[in-house]
Amino acid sequence: MRGRAVLLTGVVAAAMLIPVTSASAVDEINTQRLRNAVNSAGILSHERVLQRIANNNGGTRASGTPGYQASVDYVAGKLRAAHYDVSIQEFEFPFFDDNSTLTVGGTAIETGALTFSGEGTVSGALVPAAGIQIPPPAQAGTPTSGCSATDFTPAPAEPSVALVQRGTCNFSVKVDNAIAAGYDAVIIFNEGQPGRDGVLAGTLGTQYNVPVIGISYADGVDLYDATQAGALDVDVNVDITNDTRTTYNVIADSKGGDPNKVLVVGAHLDSVTKGPGINDNGSGTATNLETAIQMDKLNIKPLQKVRFAFWGAEELGLLGSTHYVESLSDDGVEQIFANLNFDMLGSPNYVRFVYDGDGSSEGPKGPPGSAQIESIFNDYFASKNLATAPTAFDGRSDYGPFIAIGIPAGGLFSGAEGIKTEEEAAIYGGTAGEPYDACYHQACDTTNNLSTKALGEMGDAVAHSVMTLARTKTGFYEDGSRMAARQAISMDQFDFRGGQAVR
Repeated sequence: MRGRAVLLTGVVAAAMLIPVTSASAVDEINTQRLRNAVNSAGILSHERVLQRIANNNGGTRASGTPGYQASVDYVAGKLRAAHYDVSIQEFEFPFFDDNSTLTVGGTAIETGALTFSGEGTVSGALVPAAGIQIPPPAQAGTPTSGCSATDFTPAPAEPSVALVQRGTCNFSVKVDNAIAAGYDAVIIFNEGQPGRDGVLAGTLGTQYNVPVIGISYADGVDLYDATQAGALDVDVNVDITNDTRTTYNVIADSKGGDPNKVLVVGAHLDSVTKGPGINDNGSGTATNLETAIQMDKLNIKPLQKVRFAFWGAEELGLLGSTHYVESLSDDGVEQIFANLNFDMLGSPNYVRFVYDGDGSSEGPKGPPGSAQIESIFNDYFASKNLATAPTAFDGRSDYGPFIAIGIPAGGLFSGAEGIKTEEEAAIYGGTAGEPYDACYHQACDTTNNLSTKALGEMGDAVAHSVMTLARTKTGFYEDGSRMAARQAISMDQFDFRGGQAVR
């Protein structure tokens, strides 16, 4: 999960408690027993096992590694013991691991290769492109650095590296222009606004032959300032592993429930290669797993079949959920009632973000039924006097492949690398000016990187939403039919390439 967009405009108004609305046709279900059973202690018991798995496997649970295989074995074993029908869906995927470096005068700068970067080492003069804006503009996405061929002075005869700033056009456009001007490598630094100031991670969309790396806004400013004071040499080394590997989705169906009305409850099981992924997304994995276990222990009888899905290779582009959706027959698509997605629920500096299914916060709206799913979460939290805020429903987590074919979806998110605002801190607590999760996609995303309060609150909402949709008789519409209000959903609305920034 990378770079999820959060809608912060009017956050105070958005976070006000939302009353039950007449738009919701979902039945009110008493979920108290399940909410009592799904608690932070149970969730943490699974998190500790995931941490031990990572510790025993080089600090990672990334798809295509032994740590991921051990995670699959653990989750599948727990689900089988809880009497679910468990299947393991195998698929191949392009494995990617990044050990790239940027060195200036013997000092290492934190960096990462953009997906589809070329490999190799380039040592030479750093030359900034035109259009760099320091300080950054208030509006994100506006610097034009590198978007025009004229932004680059012709490269010297010796090896040289172009420096550009994020903004306006796709990264690939900037790189194409740099290559046309004769540069041997490209450094792209982040734009600088809150949430767009950390080490830049993104994709070029297609394979390149030159090294292309991303760095933070602060490091980009330091490099730019140094070039203004005189000549500056840098060493860019892109060292990546690119091969094809096999990985798995874990799919677990409840024994009961209508097989023609399936609720898919998803979370991605993999971590990034650089860390154990205990918040991202051990928190979603552990919460869904505990919900499944407690539903069995309480002998809750769903009216809809409940399918708990643990996706592989999310961190490389939603590959597991995409493979699952693409492998469905037409009948299989028709049978899916709704999708719930839980991706990061325990961020230390958290906000209770709810996916904006009705598009009311200036983002794309989801397929019919998504607004009602959003209201399930908002109404539940409101009943507990807990505020919520919308997060963009733009397909950048594992619900993306579902909404792209018209399946209603929704879910929760506790925040990633984005920066908590003063308004959010006043409402939710925590520290303004700091990331929601300072260890996002890092080695420090361990069991020490969790808010048990967030896990408790979000875990209750997960249990409530799963049981509500599993037991509803009415469904999303008064006649009980999703088809009654289905509308065409264009995939062009959504860009769910692994949540990776492309511009």
